[in-house]
Amino acid sequence: MKNILGIILIIAGIAVFIQGLNRRDSLAGAAGEVGTNIQNAVDGGARQPKHVVYMVVGGVLVVVGVGVMAKRSGSLTR
Repeated sequence: MKNILGIILIIAGIAVFIQGLNRRDSLAGAAGEVGTNIQNAVDGGARQPKHVVYMVVGGVLVVVGVGVMAKRSGSLTR
């Protein structure tokens, strides 16, 4: 069961990461990055464009999925 959950998390993470890559290369991603840079320049905030958030979340999901798959079983039977 844990392997299935790990595989699902890895696949979801890869999908979200690819969405971030696609958004970065699109017109919406370029416009969002410009808007974010302007907002940060005006008020000194530390905002990130959405594509960066997608890529980070995708990477975290992949790492969690690998961790779930690598985790030992909690049973004491041998």
